[in-house]
Order: sequence, then structure tokens, then C-alpha cells
Amino acid sequence: MKKKLTVVLLSVVILAISLPCSEARAAEGITWQRSDAGIEGGRVWALAIDPKNSSTLYVGTMEGGVFKSVNGGETWSAVNNNLPVTQILSLAIDPQEPDTLYAGALRGGVFKSINGGVSWNQASNGLPNSYVISLAIDPQMPSTLYAGIHIDVFKSVNWGETWSETNNLLTASSIFSLAIDPQTPSMLYAGTGGGGVFKSDDGGENWSAVNNGLTNLDVRVLTINPQSPSMLYAGTGGGVFKSDDGGENWSAVNNGLTNLGVRALTINPQSPSTLYAGTRGGGVFKSDDGGENWSAANSGLTDTNVSTLAIDPQTPSTLYAGTDGGKVFKGQRARSLFLPLISR
Repeated sequence: MKKKLTVVLLSVVILAISLPCSEARAAEGITWQRSDAGIEGGRVWALAIDPKNSSTLYVGTMEGGVFKSVNGGETWSAVNNNLPVTQILSLAIDPQEPDTLYAGALRGGVFKSINGGVSWNQASNGLPNSYVISLAIDPQMPSTLYAGIHIDVFKSVNWGETWSETNNLLTASSIFSLAIDPQTPSMLYAGTGGGGVFKSDDGGENWSAVNNGLTNLDVRVLTINPQSPSMLYAGTGGGVFKSDDGGENWSAVNNGLTNLGVRALTINPQSPSTLYAGTRGGGVFKSDDGGENWSAANSGLTDTNVSTLAIDPQTPSTLYAGTDGGKVFKGQRARSLFLPLISR
């Protein structure tokens, strides 16, 4: 009897292993829980994770400035010493020296901290007194930064000490997103409100529109495949668009995406076929096939107006969502293996 049972169990295991992935792996769910104790700042505009210590996170809020967590989002505290503004729209962390971070404000330009948010100093010399919606740091040379300010992109080559305007060829109302090719950092993209996507291959000196096939030009977020940087995604008011050729051509990839108001996108750096999209009113959607198919992933997500997303670079099964309601949620993705029923 014992031998027979062993044979049966072994047969089940072999059958499961031999099944196609679509049968053997039936579901991968995300469970969300509130992770914002101590945050009192209104809408969460920005999320940033320390690339070397992912238990350290920062959020930028509409009314409360910057908050920091050192325990993976369990608790937060305000880090606003010498920060004269409370409306923070964007955050960026130096990938080599993560105690150095930058905050883009609704008014006042850019502020810089070199001690993990303990104190701040203004780093806006050369910037107009306008809102800084987006920030990006050259991953290979972090002394080079870009700031999306209203209708133009500004560049600094000295850690934000001074800024200069790039060639003003962007004919759009707002620079919502900046994305840098991690392998060729002189290649960068700007997602704009109403003008679509602009591309520069010379570090921002010159820009050109790359909108072929992009039928919705309200681009709120851009993200690049870190392993194949010619592949990028645009989150727009008309869903997600994908380019396989550096933005030259775009196609909509919205199958299963039941809410097309995409305001946040993040990509798994270790497995870049996995993406997450944050929407206005529809919560979070996930794709495991490079955006070809999407499914809702909202278990426990009680505020579905998602304004920003960030994925843990060290443990990409963990991600964070910031919402219009001033909440932060932490999502854990767990895999479940389902075996088929075996008839006698």
C-alpha cells in the first residue's frame, strides 16, 4: 500500500512538471496592505526606493513634503528640515550614493539632500520658479541630472549646482516623465502632456517627436526595458503603448486593461516581461508578457486612484503604490501552483 501511494504521488509530480506553464501555473496574485503609518501629506506624487537598501523608501506628497521609511514602509517620518516647500512632485536617488537625493517641487525648483533627507538645500540655480514634475539621473554618471519643468527640460552636469535649458524643441504643455537609456545614457525620452514622446540622442541638446502609432499624446509616464533599452512603454490617457525600436514606432497593448487612464508604470528589472500599470480609478494591472495581456491586481487595494508605483529592485515581487487619497500600499506577489484533477 505504501509503495503504491509513493508511485501515485510521484506520478502527480511528474505530471505537474510536464504540463505547459499555462496549465501548471494557474495564478500569481498580488495582495496589498496599507503601509503608510505616519504619512500625513495628502496626495502621494512620488515614490523612490534606495537602490542599495530597499528597506529605505521616500515619498513626495502634495501637502506634507517628503516622508521616509527605513523599515520597508511599516512606519514613516517627515524629513523636511530646511525644506521650505511642502508640495513635492518628483524624487530621484543617486544610484551610486543613495544618501543623495533630489526633490522637485511645485514651486521653488529642485532641492537636494546629501544625508538621506536629514536636511535639504536648494539646488535650483538656473531653473525657473516653476513646477518640477519629473527628475532623472544618469545611471552611469550621476553628476548629470535632468528636470522636466513645464514645457522644457533642464540639465545639470554638476550634481544640481547649476542648470541650463536644453534645446527648446518640445512643443508640449508639461514634461510628465523622463526616461534614460541605462546602457546609452545620452539617449533619453520625455513624455509630455499633449505632445506625445520626444527623444534626444545627444544628452538633451536636441529633441525630436517620436509619435508614429501613438494615438494618445497625453503621456504621463515612460519606462524602459533595462535589459533591452530599445523597448519602452508609454502610459497615456489611452492606455499603454509599446515601442520595440527606440520610440520610432508605437502600438497599443491594452488587452485586458479595462481602465485606460494610466498614470504609473513600473517594470521588473530582473524579469522585464513583467510590468505593472497604475490607473486613475481602476487600481493596478499586471502583465507577464511584455504588455500583451493585462489583468487587475487589486486584492486589498482600497484606493484605486493610483498616482505612482515603485518596484523593489532587490526583491521585485514587492512593489509599492501611492494614491490620490494620500495612502501608500505595499504589494506582495505570491505564486500558486495548481495541479489538475486526476480522474480515476
